[in-house]
Amino acid sequence: MAGQQGWPAPLAEGAISGRVTVPGSKSISNRALVLAAIADGPSTLSGLLVARDTDLMRSALVSLGVGITETDGLVTVTPGSLKGPASVDCGLAGTVMRFVPPVAALADGEIAFDGDAYARERPMNVILGALRTLGVQIEDHGTGRMPYSVSGSGAVRGGKVTLDASGSSQFVSALLLAGTRYDEGVDILHDGKPVPSQPHLDMSVAMLRERGVQVDDSEPNRWIVAPGPIHALDTAIEPDLSNAAPFLAAAVITGGEVTVTGWPERTTQPGGQLPDIFTRFGAEVSLTDGDLTVRGTGRVQGVDLDLSEVGELTPVLAAVAALADGPSYLRGIAHLRNHETDRLAALETELNALGGDVNQTPDGLEIRPKPLHGGLFGTYHDHRMAHAAAVLGLAVSGLEIENIATTAKTLPEFPDLWSALVS
Repeated sequence: MAGQQGWPAPLAEGAISGRVTVPGSKSISNRALVLAAIADGPSTLSGLLVARDTDLMRSALVSLGVGITETDGLVTVTPGSLKGPASVDCGLAGTVMRFVPPVAALADGEIAFDGDAYARERPMNVILGALRTLGVQIEDHGTGRMPYSVSGSGAVRGGKVTLDASGSSQFVSALLLAGTRYDEGVDILHDGKPVPSQPHLDMSVAMLRERGVQVDDSEPNRWIVAPGPIHALDTAIEPDLSNAAPFLAAAVITGGEVTVTGWPERTTQPGGQLPDIFTRFGAEVSLTDGDLTVRGTGRVQGVDLDLSEVGELTPVLAAVAALADGPSYLRGIAHLRNHETDRLAALETELNALGGDVNQTPDGLEIRPKPLHGGLFGTYHDHRMAHAAAVLGLAVSGLEIENIATTAKTLPEFPDLWSALVS
């Protein structure tokens, strides 16, 4: 990264205090859009995230024939007759590249899928193979990656399918969301190492049940979705708790106090585990009337965390760990090697370039804190990497963030919100 310039990360002059309101959850927003698109009537979504990933999802569904309109911040989704030919730009959004193909299989005609350069490197063979098993015609020229096309006849047989979803829970969620619209529903059996990100699976199941879909997940690693309608449902989208992570981390590492508003009492979002995680780092946490407050105590403790259910939090937590007073071990996250980038390799590379001592393990990271110096922190077009860099910049003078604009993936307002908090 030598010789390049980036966004100067604000340096904290002291303890940071403030209140932050984060926009809607990307995970809930895109699931709600998919379910509304194939429901039995129009649905209105409030608090829907406005960001690149949700824009890509909206465009994808519209290209298939779904009606989406917006008035005064309320988004109305009107199911339509799904048909091709159409082209879907997945960008670098995992939810688009995995959730939309099972929906496109219900269309009449050919739907072509492509995305950003790195998206073409992400393996899609699990979901494409599962769709073939369920009777869908796929053309990927034997690569198991983008670009590929889905040719539908207006219906999908469905039925039983066995897959290995150890690389991403999205492979299961993708089939769950559309499966009830298949003639035989879907009977999904996972065969492999544990499925990561269990909260995201719980989210998919809960949102289906809210819309009257019968889902039997009583047997481990098996999900049976009965065929039937998806009832239209007006939905208020929760704040994105994972996007709250860097703001709360600012309190932890500066000994300050940060409050995130609108925190739900119960949630299936992975970010719902942040209060417990930051407590283990040594912070004090309280939830009062929907306000989650994290107070730093002046000490950041090293941790040993199993992040298998909440892998998306890893970059920010790795940044906090790099500023702790002892070593940390982040485990259960081998699947992050296949996210927007290889997040484990990226974190190891960028933290060590600043003088850190980070080593990959078979399923995670070992982080031994050392004095860090400034430099350009690469983001690899990954919004979570940019969040991690911003957290580090609070304590490391002269840190610059390459491509801060990548935060537009899920939080376009991030640079302004961050600067306002630190100032």
